[in-house]
Amino acid sequence: MVDARIHLYYNSIHKWRCLILEEKKLIIHPQKYTSESKVISMRLPSDMVEEVDRVAKETGRTRNEIMQLCLEFALENMVIEG
Repeated sequence: MVDARIHLYYNSIHKWRCLILEEKKLIIHPQKYTSESKVISMRLPSDMVEEVDRVAKETGRTRNEIMQLCLEFALENMVIEG
């Protein structure tokens, strides 16, 4: 079994290298955004919606809450390369 925090890659001098990645966790805090909400629409793959629904059921939260938490997590942890 491979530890999910370990990433193997082949570098430019043709040697296998091991990079230990920081384990990411979704930690749920009190609501950050408290202003008026807006309704948006987005298309998602069916299997992604099923996964969100599974997490919602498992945690006792709504689909909307899970998606908000995931978007907030992504916004706080994304790296824009360019």
